[in-house]
Amino acid sequence: MRSSTVTRTVLVAAVLLLVVAVRDGRCAQLCMDSSFPRTVNGSLSFCGYNGTACCNATDDAAVQRQFAAMNISGTPCGDIVKNILCARCNPYAGELFTVTTSPRTVPLLCSSTVVSSRLSTKPAATNYCAQVWDTCKDVRITGSPFQPPKGGAPAPRLTDVWQSVSDFCGALGGTGKTPCFDGEGAAFNSIRPALPLNGMCLERIGNGSYLNMAAHPDGSNRVFLSNQAGKVFLATVPAQGSGEKLHLDVANPFLDITDEVHFDNEFGLLGLAFHPDFATNGRFFVSYSCDKTQSASCAGRCACNSDIGCDPAKLGADNGAQPCQYQSVIAEYTANATSGTPATATAARPSEVRRIMTLGLPFTTHHGGQILFSPGDGYMYFMMGDGGNVGDPWNFAQNKKTLLGKIIRIDVNTMTTGNATSGWGNYGIPKDNPFSVDPRFAPEVFALGFKNPWRCSFDSGKPSDMYCADVGQAVYEEVDLVIKGGNYGWRVFEGTQPYTPLSSPGGNTSADSINAIGPVMGYTHNSVNNNVGSASITGGYVYRSMTDPCLNGRYLYADLYAKSMWAGIETPEDSGVYNVTSLTFSCSKNSPIPCDVAAGSALPSLGYIFSFGEDNAKDVYLLTSKGVYRVVDPAECSYACPIKSSAGAGSPPPGAAPSSTFRAHAPALATLLAGVLLALLSLMSV
Repeated sequence: MRSSTVTRTVLVAAVLLLVVAVRDGRCAQLCMDSSFPRTVNGSLSFCGYNGTACCNATDDAAVQRQFAAMNISGTPCGDIVKNILCARCNPYAGELFTVTTSPRTVPLLCSSTVVSSRLSTKPAATNYCAQVWDTCKDVRITGSPFQPPKGGAPAPRLTDVWQSVSDFCGALGGTGKTPCFDGEGAAFNSIRPALPLNGMCLERIGNGSYLNMAAHPDGSNRVFLSNQAGKVFLATVPAQGSGEKLHLDVANPFLDITDEVHFDNEFGLLGLAFHPDFATNGRFFVSYSCDKTQSASCAGRCACNSDIGCDPAKLGADNGAQPCQYQSVIAEYTANATSGTPATATAARPSEVRRIMTLGLPFTTHHGGQILFSPGDGYMYFMMGDGGNVGDPWNFAQNKKTLLGKIIRIDVNTMTTGNATSGWGNYGIPKDNPFSVDPRFAPEVFALGFKNPWRCSFDSGKPSDMYCADVGQAVYEEVDLVIKGGNYGWRVFEGTQPYTPLSSPGGNTSADSINAIGPVMGYTHNSVNNNVGSASITGGYVYRSMTDPCLNGRYLYADLYAKSMWAGIETPEDSGVYNVTSLTFSCSKNSPIPCDVAAGSALPSLGYIFSFGEDNAKDVYLLTSKGVYRVVDPAECSYACPIKSSAGAGSPPPGAAPSSTFRAHAPALATLLAGVLLALLSLMSV
C-alpha cells in the first residue's frame, strides 16, 4: 500500500512539473474553455484578431452584439470596452480570464504604477487599469462587463461600485501577475534572470546586399529579400547546422520595379511587407522612393503644404532639388495567379495593383520608409522620418498635421470611403487610432516625434511591444518602445538631451507641452569607435529563437558602421529599466561562406549593417553590405551558454501551415498529458 501511494505521488508530481514547465515557458496558449486557439480565416470582422484566436466568426458576432447593446460606440470609453470584450478572443484568454478560482467577466487589467518621464523611459499607458478607470468611471454602460467584487449586482457606472481607482484596480487589476491585459494583448511579467551572455556567433549564408527580409507568411523556411535598387527575391533558408548557403535565383527576382524606383543614398526600395493572409490572397506591399521628373506615376501631395503652414517655395536653395521632386510611395502588388495558389507563387505580377500612399518629400534625407503589419491588430504601420535637412528646421516631427516624423497606422483592408482619409492615398483609418477624431492631428498618426526611424519590429513573444530605432543628429542614437499616441521628443530632445535647432522657420515646441517619452536603450556618438566620425543606429529584433538560448528575450541592435552591436533586456520585466550589454560577435568555424576578417582584428568584417531580419523559426539575420549573416549556435564560436542550443529544429517546408514549435506539438502534448492523467486515475482507483 505504501509503495502504491509513493508511486501515485511521484506520478502526480511528474505531471504537475510537466504542466508547470509548459506554462512557465509561456507557450501554452489556451482559450477560456481550455482548448487551443484556432486558425482564423482572414480576420475577425469586429475584434480584428487574425492568425490564431480563441473566437470564430460566430463568437465575434456575439461580442459585437453585446457591445452594440451598451450604446457607447464611438466614444473613448467605447474603444476601451470593445478591446476588453474582445480580449476573450486573445490566444491567451485562458490565462487572462482565469487567474483566480472565480470566473471573470473582464481580463486581469495590467496595473503597473511606473510613471512616464524623461528619466523613467516607461510610458504611463502601461497602467492600463488606471486608464480604464479614468476614461470610463462616469460613463453609463448598459450591461456593464465590469463585475463588482464579491459577486455584487452589476451597475452602469464604475463609480456606483468603486470609490477610487485604487478600489477598482484592487479588484480588477494587479501588478506582478502573468499575464495581464494591457489594452492590446497579453503582457507578461517574468522574474526569471537573464542567462549569461558571452558573445554572438554568426555564419555567412549569402553574398547579396539587402535592406529588407520578410518571412514567408505560409510559415515555411522561405523568406523574401529586397535590395535598395528595387528587386524582391524569394529565397529558401538552409537548416541550421546544414552547412548550406541561402538559395535564391538572382537572375529571376520575385518582383522587379527598378524602373519605378529612384535609387541613390537615402532613396530606393525601403520597405517590404506581406499581408497576413498572403498565402490565400497574394497581397503584398512595397515602399519606395520615386522622382517625379523621371516617372509619370510619381505624383502626390507635398508634405510641405498650406495645411501645415509650410510653403514649398520657402524651403530654400539648400534643398538640393525642387521641393517634393522626390516622393515616398507605398504600392500594392499581388502574386502571379498563373503560378498556382499565392502560397506557392514564385513570381509577382509586374504591374501595380493600386497606389496606397504617395507623400512628397521636402528634402533629400530622413525618409524612414519601412512598412510592417502588426501581428496583434493586423494594420499596416509606416515609419516616416522628419523629411530631412539638419535639425528638422520646419519642426515637422512635432507638427500634428503632417505625416513627417511619425509612425503611421493605416487599414489597407478598408479602402477610402467618404472622409476615411486625409487625402494622402487609398486606405482606411483604424477607428482606434489615437488621433482619428482629433481635428488638430492627421488621423493616420499612431505616434510622433521621430527623426528618422530606421528599422522597427514587433516582439513575437509580446506582439503588442513595438521597438523602433531612431537615428540621432549629432549626440545620441536611441531605441524607443512605441505606444499608441506616444510622443518621442524629436526635435525638442535628441535622446535624453534637450536639442537646440540651428534654424526654426517652422517654429519651436516647448518641452513642457509634449510629455515626451524617453528612449529605453541607446548610445552616445562618442561611445562608438568606428573610425568614420559618425554614428547611425540600425534597429533589430527581440531574439526569440532557442538557437542561442543566452540571447533569448534580448533586443538586438547595431550601429550602421558595423563596429558595435548591443543586446538589451528589460530587467525585471515591466520595470522600464533595460540592462544593455555590448555584444561581442565572431564568425562560426563552420560558416558556409567564409567571413571577411578586419585587418588587425579577429572580428569578422561585416561592412555596413543595413538591417536585421527574422524568419519563421525566429532565427535572426544581419543584412549587411557584405552579405547575409545568421545567428547560430554559440558553441560554433566557442561561446559558452548553460542551456543547449536547439539549432536544427528550423521551419517547416513550403506549404506547411504556419505554427510555432509548441503549437505544432500542442495536440500531441495534450494527448500525452491526458493519457498520463488517465493512468493516474486508474492507479488511484486501485
